[in-house]
Amino acid sequence: MLTSIELFAGAGGLALGLEKAGFDSIGLIELDKYAADTLKLNRPEWNVINEDIADISPLNLEKYFNLAKGELSLLSGGAPCQAFSYAGKRLGLEDARGTLFFHYAVFLQKLQPKVFLFENVRGLISHDNGRTYNTILDIFKSEGYEVQTNIYNAWDYGVAQKRERLIMIGVRNDLAGKLHIKTPKQHTKKTVLRDILYDVPPSAGVQYSEHKRKIFELVPPGGYWRDIPEDIAKDYMKSCWYMGGGRTGILRRLSLDEPSLTVLTSPSQKQTDRCHPLEARPFTVRENARCQCFPDEWTFCGSVGQQYKQVGNAVPIQLAYEIALKIYEGLEEL
Repeated sequence: MLTSIELFAGAGGLALGLEKAGFDSIGLIELDKYAADTLKLNRPEWNVINEDIADISPLNLEKYFNLAKGELSLLSGGAPCQAFSYAGKRLGLEDARGTLFFHYAVFLQKLQPKVFLFENVRGLISHDNGRTYNTILDIFKSEGYEVQTNIYNAWDYGVAQKRERLIMIGVRNDLAGKLHIKTPKQHTKKTVLRDILYDVPPSAGVQYSEHKRKIFELVPPGGYWRDIPEDIAKDYMKSCWYMGGGRTGILRRLSLDEPSLTVLTSPSQKQTDRCHPLEARPFTVRENARCQCFPDEWTFCGSVGQQYKQVGNAVPIQLAYEIALKIYEGLEEL
């Protein structure tokens, strides 16, 4: 049995991918009450720990999870991106104190799993002029792991969404010569919204104001502000009209023949609109969940805003599965 512990578990996108690949979860830590409630409701058999990771990481983790050091197959999760303090000349764990990543690193240090999976936004590479990423990499290496980093676009792996994630996979040094984790192959078929936006169960969702809805009715599928009369676009965009760049996210209406743009935590923001292809409205919670590969029976807890947030923060399940499967296969071959 290959076991996993997940930190910063959210509403279960990564966890469902790991489950589908064959991992047996023995613990998922998530501070947000509504996301934790979502996990508990949909998987009552999972050990969901709705607590602050800062209260868990100082504990005797071997005893807490009933594990021997080095026994855990996989530690997974992705801490929010925060700048480090750079206390010492040699970048190490002390520099990460005060950040959420510090607790991920403490789990790694104490449990010494065979493999870890750390996921984050693509921007982690350039955050703080690259120092955040390099510090994380240094800490992983100092804890005894050989690390490979890849940037994956979910659209390449059967997901109807353009969403890039940075994935760092570490293999414990004593296993590095024996444990080989392959990179999943990109799919030849590209999934688009037409493939997923049919028979979507009804669910909660927000609407545009009457004013915004009427403007969106002028935007053709696949279009944006440049595709409507200039006077209307100028009035809607106000100061944004004079900004540089393409501003392609403003009044952006998706098309059935393209993937969704990155699903966000809020359904309607001026700079990052994602209007439904056929109707002048944002996607519902369930439509966003389809873009993230959640099964229709996966129920989200909390207010409509909380549900949008949980879906938007998730790792697309299919992408998580493709990566987790390669980790699983590598571990099985040991």
